[in-house]
Amino acid sequence: MEFDFLEPIDTDLLIELKNLSSQHLASKVVFHSDESFPDIDKVQIAIIGVLDNRGNNKLNDEVNLTYVRKQFYSLYPGNWLSSIADLGDINAGNSIEDTYYALQSIISKLIKRKITPIIIGGSQDLTYSLYRSYDNLDQMVNLVTIDNKFDFGKQEDTVSAESYLSKIVIDEPNNLFNYTNVGFQTYYNSQEEIDLIEKMFFDAYRLGDISNNIALAEPVFRDADCVSIDLSSVKSSDSGNFSFFQPNGFDGKEICALARYSGISDKVSLFGIFNHNSSEKEAVLISQILWYFIEGFNYRSNEYPFGSKENYLRYIIPFDEEELIFYKSNKTERWWLEIPQQISNSNNKTKKQALLPCSYEEYLQACNHEFPERWWKFQRKNMT
Repeated sequence: MEFDFLEPIDTDLLIELKNLSSQHLASKVVFHSDESFPDIDKVQIAIIGVLDNRGNNKLNDEVNLTYVRKQFYSLYPGNWLSSIADLGDINAGNSIEDTYYALQSIISKLIKRKITPIIIGGSQDLTYSLYRSYDNLDQMVNLVTIDNKFDFGKQEDTVSAESYLSKIVIDEPNNLFNYTNVGFQTYYNSQEEIDLIEKMFFDAYRLGDISNNIALAEPVFRDADCVSIDLSSVKSSDSGNFSFFQPNGFDGKEICALARYSGISDKVSLFGIFNHNSSEKEAVLISQILWYFIEGFNYRSNEYPFGSKENYLRYIIPFDEEELIFYKSNKTERWWLEIPQQISNSNNKTKKQALLPCSYEEYLQACNHEFPERWWKFQRKNMT
């Protein structure tokens, strides 16, 4: 059974958490202990640790999530109704491939049961297992990473935290519909990698653009299936990671806002946080990232996939040879752009995706007779 790969949480830690007050988050969570395993049929969110750092040579081999759990479960929950279970940890396998297999098997099982896994690693190459967990689910995958690098690596590189994306793009079966990077820093990426992002019609947002207007990222997460955070994308003054100093990056408020966007998205079914250096200081930030994701999860509006369009205002923008049709939700005031039938039917991958999440600014851009950039990329990608 897939869940046999999971090790229970340390007994001493559980005793410490049980001594917290009934108002703390620990009292709202079901834990995998030596005595019992959570009833999966009653779980909506499952937290799993992966104790394998072998994909990142910069980090120590040992992964310790004790500090993360102490910090997270000592927080106070919001007005949450979702049921949460901590399923324990996946220990490092005899090989990194063994760890990939165990993680992929568990995630696939959980997603099939409509449970949203939260993975805390471990090196970011584990994102490959997150992506592969959709193989048997008969769907294409929109992958979003919050990272200062694209992690393509070189062709001769083995799979690692800095080259796993190449394996995702190349390996069969290829279920990747779109990849989006949020927060890349140009000086960490070669021009060849930046050109490759453009050539493959992927999306990438620079750190400065998102920091100046973080709302730009919201439509990206609304269309994501899997979100992977590299903690190196957060500057050291906010993450507490001074072992590998990062003078620039997202601040604590921004990374938590992006986590909330991920959680509030009706489509996101998998969330991961990686490249944790096992420090107590960084554990504080991780606990708050987790909190904001779950906060967003509890405020999902169930607007995706689209059902009846009666709860939306329809806006038609005429152009010379065609028209753009926008929808605005009466409930959340979020915007979508309709994909023309000839595009959605031209590629089997898009048949389930009739609407493209967008922002109010993109609607205003269309009103000025300018096609939004994301619209152009989507059109070129699916007509080739």
